[in-house]
Amino acid sequence: MDEKIKNELQSAAFERLIQHLRDRKDVQNIDLMNLAGFCRNCLSKWYREEAQKKGIEISDPDAREHVYGMPYSEWKEKYQK
Repeated sequence: MDEKIKNELQSAAFERLIQHLRDRKDVQNIDLMNLAGFCRNCLSKWYREEAQKKGIEISDPDAREHVYGMPYSEWKEKYQK
């Protein structure tokens, strides 16, 4: 498999994971941290860090909004228990 296809597949899988987490609002970040060792905030941090490696600046709120599908403050108000 060439690198371009590999990167496209990895990107698609990442986006599916994000969509899955957006759909599973019942799963709290603390549950993810306890079971998997990462949460939505970790994903947004990794996304931002990878952008920085490419010389792209993404703010923490913008990275979180990409992962949560809405502003983090809105998600917390609606779904955080």
